[in-house]
Amino acid sequence: MHKIPGTLFKAHIAKNIFSINKRQFQISHTTSQLSSEKENSYNYVIVGAGSAGCVLANRLTEDPLSTVLLLEAGPKDTFLGSKRLMWKIHMPAALTYNLCDEKYNWYYHTTPQKHMDNRIMYWPRGRVWGGSSSLNAMVYIRGHAEDYNRWSREGAIGWDYEHCLPYFKKAQTHELGPDQYRGGNGPLYVSRGKTNHPLHHAFLEAAQQAGYPFTDDMNGYQQEGFGWMDMTIHQGQRWSTASAYLHPAMSRPNLSVAEKTLVTKILFHGTKSIGVEYVKNGQRKKAFATREVILSGGAINSPQLLMLSGIGNADDLKKLGIPLVCHLPGVGQNLQDHLEVYVQQKCTKPITLYNAQKPVNMVRIGLEWLWQFTGEGATAHLESGGFIRSEPGVPHPDIQFHFLPSQVIDHGRVASTMEAYQVHVGPMRSTSVGWLKLKSTDPTDHPIIEPNYLSSERDIWEFRQCVKLTREIFAQKAFENFRGPEIQPGNHIQSDKEIDAFIRQKADSAYHPSCTCKMGQLSDSTAVVDPQTKVIGVENLRVVDASIMPSVVTGNLNAPTIMIAEKAADIIRGLPSLQEKNVPVYKPQTLETQR
Repeated sequence: MHKIPGTLFKAHIAKNIFSINKRQFQISHTTSQLSSEKENSYNYVIVGAGSAGCVLANRLTEDPLSTVLLLEAGPKDTFLGSKRLMWKIHMPAALTYNLCDEKYNWYYHTTPQKHMDNRIMYWPRGRVWGGSSSLNAMVYIRGHAEDYNRWSREGAIGWDYEHCLPYFKKAQTHELGPDQYRGGNGPLYVSRGKTNHPLHHAFLEAAQQAGYPFTDDMNGYQQEGFGWMDMTIHQGQRWSTASAYLHPAMSRPNLSVAEKTLVTKILFHGTKSIGVEYVKNGQRKKAFATREVILSGGAINSPQLLMLSGIGNADDLKKLGIPLVCHLPGVGQNLQDHLEVYVQQKCTKPITLYNAQKPVNMVRIGLEWLWQFTGEGATAHLESGGFIRSEPGVPHPDIQFHFLPSQVIDHGRVASTMEAYQVHVGPMRSTSVGWLKLKSTDPTDHPIIEPNYLSSERDIWEFRQCVKLTREIFAQKAFENFRGPEIQPGNHIQSDKEIDAFIRQKADSAYHPSCTCKMGQLSDSTAVVDPQTKVIGVENLRVVDASIMPSVVTGNLNAPTIMIAEKAADIIRGLPSLQEKNVPVYKPQTLETQR
């Protein structure tokens, strides 16, 4: 009897000790959780070290009080700190290697295209430091002034030409020096071709013989016409955003960069973004953002990550069992891209790049580049091109040309078979619009990509014009000494019906996917971000990349994406927007003629 109270007393003490220990464990667990959160906490977490992400990482860490974590799914763009050892990325002439290499590339494919003989289209996208600027053809084209004025009309207030031009200039150092349109002290070096190849001269001369103007700067006063291309090549090396922006910022103590890190989810507290979950070396980890999470994954990865995290069309997310954070039906919609086709002509003289592609010559060219960054390896060879209007009444160019003194087959995956030259030609503002959706909840599963190419009569007509107008240029006197038979489409293809069939069989992506997280006004149910780049309906989350374009621009997308990131960096830092008023832009003397 005497023992019972003692036993109860002991049990009472044990219970108290246990609950104290439990509480201490909870407190220490919470403390360690908080300290690990603090340890893995930054002001900004940027997802994607591509064309936009590298710019943001550099500009946001210019403020020494801002800490930034930059996460990239792919590898670094150097090996043991050397660019030479990663020559496939940094040698301009080696660009087709990366376009076909899954090591640096997401290697996307579209759904079968029902208006293009059910072909599945190949979409390379950069998965490496520098993103697609480490894979692309290094062509620097800004688009037309009217593209940005159109963005403003489409709801991207503050993104008209006079508010965008200063950011193009801020980014750039042009080798020809600064002027009203060019920048003189930005990180992005831009140069002109050095090969002086006779076929480039023949192409520019032929274009003028066909009645088109010569323009000395298609990124300046006058886009319309033909001229020498600007390229993101510096001292014989590819000048990606990793080279221009990321590497110079790496020494800053407030910047942390991780490679081979796949972000799988944005973390939310209610509708407030607080960080991201990611996988590195097979381990699942978290990183927290005290100010903002910024998605710079590009036109495919950014909408994919939003949807995986519960932001998108509520019905679609429900079907996959993804808990809804915000119903935003525009996510993944409004997908736009440029299609192009190669018109190829046999060359009667052995002056094309055909010989350069023979193994012994490739070794010689490669060694010269590795030794001095000079020679035929130091250019992507797309040194001339142009923009024209497809018909009378079109106010500014809607067709683009890139000329190449070589033959490309299947994205460069098949070796050239003969002495030939070609033009890449395609419409710039197609009316066909597509979408992308999640295939599953697995972040490693590529989304379903439906560009919906050639789904309108207008687009088919424009492509027909592309072929006819190119043939006309190739038929001019300037090509007389070089012109052999037409390889593609081939002289047997003449009628509209035959040209249309050729386009369906041979047109391919120009690799310009965009507009899947469209910028617009809150009243626009298809908009995903507002003109401050903030994701609508949630807090502390932005998208800054080509996906936020309201509509695709007239030209290649790398320069506009860098501009978007430069402008967004000022918005994020609360700096007043740069503006240049009344900058003159060329208009055709009359719209009654096509040229």
